[in-house]
Amino acid sequence: MPLHGVRADSEGDQAGRPGPERGAEMSAVDVTRRWFLASLGSAAVATGFLPGGAQAGPLFGDVSSRGYSPTLWYEISGDGRILVHVTRAEMGQHIGTALARIVAEELEANWDHVEVVHVDTDPRWGVMITGGSWSVHKSFEELSRAGAAGRIALLEAGARMLGAPLKDCVARASEVRHGARAISYADIVSSGSVTRQFTEEDLKAIALKPASERRFLNRDAAARDVPSKVNGTAVYGIDRKVDGMVFARPVLPPTRYGNSIVSWDDGAARKLPGYLSTVVIDDPTGTCQGWLVAVAESWPVAAKAADLIAVSYRSDGGAASEDQMLAEGARLVENPSTGGIFFQEGDPLMRIAEAAALHEGVYRTHTVLHMHLEALNALAWQDGSTWHVHAGNQWQSVTLPLVAEALGIDQADLVFETSYLGGGFGRRLYCEYIVPAALAAKKMGRPVKLIFARSDDTKFDQPRSPTVQRLRSVTDGRGALLAYDHRCASGWPTRSIFPEFLAPSADGHGTVDVFAINGADHWYDTASQRIQAICSDVVHATMLPGYLRSVAPGYTTWAVETHIDELAHKLGRDPAEYRRALLGAKGRNGGAAPHAVGGANRLRAVMERVLEKAGWSAREALPPSKGMGLALGTGQERDMPTWIATVAQVAVDTHSGAVTVERLTSVVDAGTLAHPDGALAQVEGSMLWGLSLALFESTEYEKGLPRDLNLDTYTPLRMTDVPELDIEFLRNDHMPVGLGEPGVISIAPAIGNAIFAAIGARVRDLPIRPAAVRAAMGA
Repeated sequence: MPLHGVRADSEGDQAGRPGPERGAEMSAVDVTRRWFLASLGSAAVATGFLPGGAQAGPLFGDVSSRGYSPTLWYEISGDGRILVHVTRAEMGQHIGTALARIVAEELEANWDHVEVVHVDTDPRWGVMITGGSWSVHKSFEELSRAGAAGRIALLEAGARMLGAPLKDCVARASEVRHGARAISYADIVSSGSVTRQFTEEDLKAIALKPASERRFLNRDAAARDVPSKVNGTAVYGIDRKVDGMVFARPVLPPTRYGNSIVSWDDGAARKLPGYLSTVVIDDPTGTCQGWLVAVAESWPVAAKAADLIAVSYRSDGGAASEDQMLAEGARLVENPSTGGIFFQEGDPLMRIAEAAALHEGVYRTHTVLHMHLEALNALAWQDGSTWHVHAGNQWQSVTLPLVAEALGIDQADLVFETSYLGGGFGRRLYCEYIVPAALAAKKMGRPVKLIFARSDDTKFDQPRSPTVQRLRSVTDGRGALLAYDHRCASGWPTRSIFPEFLAPSADGHGTVDVFAINGADHWYDTASQRIQAICSDVVHATMLPGYLRSVAPGYTTWAVETHIDELAHKLGRDPAEYRRALLGAKGRNGGAAPHAVGGANRLRAVMERVLEKAGWSAREALPPSKGMGLALGTGQERDMPTWIATVAQVAVDTHSGAVTVERLTSVVDAGTLAHPDGALAQVEGSMLWGLSLALFESTEYEKGLPRDLNLDTYTPLRMTDVPELDIEFLRNDHMPVGLGEPGVISIAPAIGNAIFAAIGARVRDLPIRPAAVRAAMGA
């Protein structure tokens, strides 16, 4: 399709502990929680707000030899191509397509002209992070206004070139049209006629199109990244090569923390043809404690050499087992002096103390690993005074200062290149594995690609830590929640990775990791409630707790929705009817514009629809040992809720305790869908991840390391275990919210509640093992 030309016809429109606490490293960029939150706002990101308050020069109305950039978020070239600059990582969620469609919508672009460009870590891009289901939600406003700015500027220039009144011209499919005449964006840009600049105030004042005029959003399109992934041309971190590159594999100490090397011997490794050297990682950041790196001309040789290197360590022996971490969690939730307050309303403790009847439950989850398909890897090299890193990375803005400090260089002399990620799921939010790659490259004086074996990857994963939650509630005679108290003990990922992002406790004493407790502040009407997060030092002495897909709601929703179901049955109420009664959308549960319009009424709407689709009213007709369970969820964060309701139908073998999930039905309200096909794929994948976490995935720590180091014993969901999936989106034009994680969270409690409906046995631990089901049957 030609991109140039004025045409005179009319066509249709085209649609811790000893671990390195991160405060010292981050001081180099003066990052604060206030700065980070501010920089995620549309105005700050749109202007390229930078670490330390620096600015990157003019960002608006950039007219260059390459084309026209109404804002830094895209460029229209003289040949008509529209290059959308994407700072988010692509790890299977087709984020480039989704963000580009937001720009194209307001720009009135021809979709065939749009290309996605994943950018490097030039400071002008501001904060670079992909996680929390934030990407579309946090970018929607700024990208919409960026697209609209281009449309306005091109309309003005196009009207002048056509000699037509501006008010009589329209922008459509990368053209400015006046009646039967039209001029392409390509010709407008190549003529140099478009020069308008936009200030922050200009962008804020732009009136976006009404939803009724949208031509891209809420409409399907093919994802831009699919062809390259199918034909093998897509470049992942593990694919990248540079001249003179050598390979390396880490030699890891016996535990994550508290190790130092006493002696080492590479005599056996030196006999391998292609073996080059062993590098002792002297890491000034304290991230790599007792690491070596085996370097060779090829990775197979480096991998074998790492196994042959004999190392003697000195260790402080502070690591704990899974049972010890869970026991400490149980102790912490019972100790009233522990924890910070995430949210409190009223005085639930007084009501609990005065109550004649109290419902209490303790809910646990075990350690979960990421097990992404692409093993950890990083390529580092120096080019003149500039260091380069190529690696899959979800949070460049945190990893970059860490690596710069390790190398002893200024951040201005370090550039991260972007690659596709062969699975992230939160593991690549903190890429400490880049440090040994960079230090090995510095020592060797040549490019080094460090690749982890699967066992290395697993040993030093950043798992979702084991958790213990205690919930207590009091109801009145009608079942209304008078008091609700939720205490959760876990590892806090943010404490080790980005402590500046810890929030102050609501009582003014201490801090809270919101990413360790989100989801506990549910949308059910409650007269008084308290939500507390408790950090387990025993967990932090053992592992570097990380972010895993769905983060806190993966376990807090398990506790909330199991507890609510228990209350319903204790009160003799139908679980759906009881939830309906609690979803009154009162007070803060009424929601607020623009992120949570409708509040709990939208949660009730997805629940009503899923009950209809799943045949809830006919569940009593199911055969013995089969049952349906309901669970609701609202995604990663309360201020950007993705409303989801799930009904699980299960069959339980009462002899073995084995659970078969026969069907999962989910209804989702995620507001406007930037890329509906990608949204569906994300929900499908996240539901299956949730099923895997519910029944299969977990490991146990023994002597400071996970017991299961590979997929022979760590057994996620298999294809034979996939049930029938029935997924529906409630379509509307509300603010788009996140879809990377919400599908996970309602699956496990729906399954647990279905088990109770089937056999009357209540399980409170994840994953739900047959032995636990048998034990619950005998309880």
